[in-house]
Amino acid sequence: LKEKFQCVFEGIAKKGSPTLLNQIYTELYITEGGTEEVNDEHEVRQIETASRKPHRPETTIRQEDVFRAPSGRIKQIGTVMTKGVAGIGKTLLTQKFTLDWAEGKNNQDIHLIFPFTFRELNVLKEKKFSLVELVHHFFTEIKEAEISKFYNSQVLFIFDGLDESRLPLDFTNSPILTDITESTSLDVLLINLIRGKLLPSALLWITTRPAAANQIPAECVNLVTEVRGFTDPQKEEYFRRRFSEKQAKNVISHIKTSRSLYIMCHIPVFCWIIATVVEDVLTREKGEMPKTLTEMYIYFLVVQIKLKKVKYDSQPEADAHWTTENKRMIESLGKLAFDQLQKGNLIFYGSDLTECGIDIRAASVYSGVFTQIFREERGLYQDKVFCFVHLSVQEFLAALHVHLTFINSGTNLLIGSTNASKQSAPRQNESSRTELHQTAVDKALKSLNGHLDLFLRFLLGLSLSTNENLLQDLFTQSVNSSQSNHETIQYIKMKIASNLSPEKSINLFHCLNELNDRSLVEEIQQYLRSGSLSSYKLSATQWSALTFTLLSLETNLDVFDLKKYSASEEALLRLLPVVKASKKTLFHCSMLFHLRLSCCNLSERSCEVLSSVLGSKNNSLRELDFSNNNLGDSGVKMLSVGLQSPHCKLESLRLSGCNLSGRSCEALSSVLSCQSSSLRELDLSNNKLEDVGVKLLSVGLESPNCKLESLSLTGCLITEEGCASLAKALASNPSHLEVLDLSYNHPGDSGVMLLSSRLKDPHCKLETLRSETSFLPRLC
Repeated sequence: LKEKFQCVFEGIAKKGSPTLLNQIYTELYITEGGTEEVNDEHEVRQIETASRKPHRPETTIRQEDVFRAPSGRIKQIGTVMTKGVAGIGKTLLTQKFTLDWAEGKNNQDIHLIFPFTFRELNVLKEKKFSLVELVHHFFTEIKEAEISKFYNSQVLFIFDGLDESRLPLDFTNSPILTDITESTSLDVLLINLIRGKLLPSALLWITTRPAAANQIPAECVNLVTEVRGFTDPQKEEYFRRRFSEKQAKNVISHIKTSRSLYIMCHIPVFCWIIATVVEDVLTREKGEMPKTLTEMYIYFLVVQIKLKKVKYDSQPEADAHWTTENKRMIESLGKLAFDQLQKGNLIFYGSDLTECGIDIRAASVYSGVFTQIFREERGLYQDKVFCFVHLSVQEFLAALHVHLTFINSGTNLLIGSTNASKQSAPRQNESSRTELHQTAVDKALKSLNGHLDLFLRFLLGLSLSTNENLLQDLFTQSVNSSQSNHETIQYIKMKIASNLSPEKSINLFHCLNELNDRSLVEEIQQYLRSGSLSSYKLSATQWSALTFTLLSLETNLDVFDLKKYSASEEALLRLLPVVKASKKTLFHCSMLFHLRLSCCNLSERSCEVLSSVLGSKNNSLRELDFSNNNLGDSGVKMLSVGLQSPHCKLESLRLSGCNLSGRSCEALSSVLSCQSSSLRELDLSNNKLEDVGVKLLSVGLESPNCKLESLSLTGCLITEEGCASLAKALASNPSHLEVLDLSYNHPGDSGVMLLSSRLKDPHCKLETLRSETSFLPRLC
């Protein structure tokens, strides 16, 4: 069996895959927190969000060590889930693991590895198997060797592509199965295997795209890892390995001029697409590099058509490459891409092809000649299935199909209307084209998770005259290349001004880029360069442009001071995506650690939205300065919800002059008592806390979970009674607080003596005690 694995996986490596096994640069990261937080956004939107976040040290793990408990973990690793967006290298990772095992390099304590794909399992979803029968069905060598008992062997089951599963994995209502020889449906079998009811000693490795991760309950997974793709330095390394030093430098420089292209290079497959196009451009005199995402994919399609003509049709490259056969293939693939994209299918079976008018034999031909666009996969042992090499290729071909259908027949596939009879296939006018684009924009905006974002960018980009000229041989009707997209651009700008969500506005700015309109961004950049942005009254459209610009900056944004843009609550709410970009990073960019909001006329509404940010998974905020805003007790109560989140890592909180009373101290005391709290510095100066507030706050200071090192209570109307509460707290929990500022209060001599006496305690860490305007050094 090991010899078979070695042959199979070495064959995979030699197929010309864009990410060969010996070229995997992606790293595996341990992700804490299980699978409870699911991001159902379109993966390109996830990538663009992540590109605004920097690389920071995290727990990395080698693929050969996924079943070895990391340092500090006692619990044995039995089930591992590996997440990652499409094309990032999850499948290759499991294949490399298996190949190394087969060659005797690693994990020799594992006796048998059984790799399955959900693509293969989907074909059998109507049949019943026992675990033994399932293994024997896929692995005939095991059946021939009459191996049917796995209790005395260390067995690893790999289930690749959970996101492609068409099995109803209902973990709530599934019956319990413990006998490995008892037949049942595939979904019940898998559920019990994952739950550990069936063959508890088995190791399991499940791979999935992020949106499907929640199909497996968090308690069933011992370790969650994530394949993160290329960091910025690795992107550049990829191109240096593909080209000469001078060429690589030019390619990298060009890609950096387009933020969309540079962001997409996070995906290894996209780097390969760019490299494929660049190699073709470099062979032509006066060849120009594609500048937009749509251009890049058009060039990629043309390169593949040329390759087919030379390699399979034995024709000179100089001849016209859009033959009748090639047109028919692209049209069929485009229809398949569009129809299945509407249904949400990324993997296609025989029935899916039939619905689109393609038989399996034709599909096999397409995959044979367009190997870098459309693939036929038989798996190791089962029936063949089909897919595009990457989700973005399917979206591009889907957009191309909609665009060609509109030009050639007048049909708007997005609404199913026809502007003329089939007998009179018309020339398209500007108004009907605008209607197509507006329909596409509206559909994309109605998508809650952004699944039409990239499709929309491609569709609009295809309408540029320069891009239509590249594809003119595909049109049966002549195209008015002078046609303007002015109406579409104005419609998009109107939508941006209509208070859309930040994510949707950002995608519309990418759409404007595809249409070569950068007027809004250039206007904001001019304001930023002038240094007088805060003096302008920005419109809703300009606020969106500013957000898009700030999120696209290459420069360091670890400190964000709202007053630089506008000292108002509107500005904070408008620029909230910039603040949210402080979540856990995948790549090497800037990270927002310090958020400065002092003197910005903020209210409790700001506390509510920032509480959500603080409670978001893996946010990176360490310092929050809310000083001199009218937050009130209700605002602090809202903020405390986020501060108590296990994901909150805030270390410094300044609430000086925020119109607080003693009631706010109850919520803050709960924060200090919270086991997950990371607060080290708390400034409550110039608030009317009084003794009752200090007494409430002292409850939190007494908690063994409190990690506070500096507490400022300047000008809080505190008397001897409040000092007594603080002294009691220091006696109960003397190990953390180092600085206590009580300046401009009324502690009296007795209050000062009560606190000063705590300095004599050898366990007390208090080093600085300020009272009135005097400074008392630590007593020895």
